[in-house]
Amino acid sequence: MPNPGPRDVLARYQQAMLDGSADDLADLYAVDAVHEFPFLFPGMPERYQGREEVRAGYRAAWGASPARPEEIRDVVVHDSTDPEVITVEQVVTGTVTTTGRPFGFPGLLVIRVRDGLIVHVRDYMDGLRVAHTMNRLPAVVTALGDDSRR
Repeated sequence: MPNPGPRDVLARYQQAMLDGSADDLADLYAVDAVHEFPFLFPGMPERYQGREEVRAGYRAAWGASPARPEEIRDVVVHDSTDPEVITVEQVVTGTVTTTGRPFGFPGLLVIRVRDGLIVHVRDYMDGLRVAHTMNRLPAVVTALGDDSRR
C-alpha cells in the first residue's frame, strides 16, 4: 500500500484538530519535521522543531485555550507543481467555552508531505482575530509595540 499523499494527510490533520488530539496530530509528522508560524505573534513560538515539539506545543496550546473547534469550513486545497506540497485555505469554527461566543479563524497552510509524513508546515493564521476572540487584544497590541521582539 502506498504512503498517504498530502490530501490524505490533510484530512487526518484536520480531524486531529477537531478532536483536540496533540498525539494524533504529532504522529502525522516526521521526527525532524518543522512547523513554522511565519506571522510571528506575541505569545506564540516562531516554530516547532521536530515531532515531539509539535506534540508538546499543541498539547500545551490546546490545553490552555478555551476555543473548541467544531468544524473546518470553506476548505480549498491548491495542488502544487511539486507533488509533495499543497496549499490549504480554511476557516476553523467553534465556540469559546468561557464566553459561549462562536469564532471563525481563517488560515492558510502550506504542507509538505514526504513518505506519508509531514516534513514541513507553514501555518498562517489570523492572530488578531484569535486574540480578539480570546479577549487578549489589548495585551497583544502592547506586546506588538515591544521592539525587543524584532
